Amino acid sequence: MPILANEPDIFPANLLEQKTQSLDGTEWYAVHTLSRREKELMRRLRSQKIAHYCPLAETRKRSPAGRIRTSYIPLFRSYVFVRGKEEDRYKTVATGCVANCLEVADSEQLVTDLRRIRLLNQEGVDVRPEVAPLVGRNAIVVSGPLTGVKGTVTETHSQHRLTVLVSFMQQGASVTIDEADVELLA
Repeated sequence: MPILANEPDIFPANLLEQKTQSLDGTEWYAVHTLSRREKELMRRLRSQKIAHYCPLAETRKRSPAGRIRTSYIPLFRSYVFVRGKEEDRYKTVATGCVANCLEVADSEQLVTDLRRIRLLNQEGVDVRPEVAPLVGRNAIVVSGPLTGVKGTVTETHSQHRLTVLVSFMQQGASVTIDEADVELLA
């Protein structure tokens, strides 16, 4: 089976820059997909012009033949974030890729968290999913491409990682960071 090329993880491209509170009746939903169906759902949503975001992380593995294969996996397994009206939610569920659709109560917080995840994904080299909240120190990045990003700093194997959580799901993403680039918060 061939490895598919990288696809857009957001539609439209300015989705996270749009106003959170809109007067057009759109809401944010966390769509729980059937197992390994996130990309199929995103393709179907894109073809129907329904706004969505599912952050993807690059992974590189060596095949049994010795070739390096690059693939893109969702940071949040089985979740795609969708913004739309009730009609869009219905069309999303009708794709056949959805197990459950959860309405997001605090859409402003969700968009803030997703913006930080997107920045990590764009600037970070070693982005990986964090499925459980980590114990660490709250910090803010004060220099480098991630300046201004707040998160939790942990140290494992003499390596510092900055973790940003999506509070709605209590899952997040982390990147390797230089200890000198962060300032611990009280």
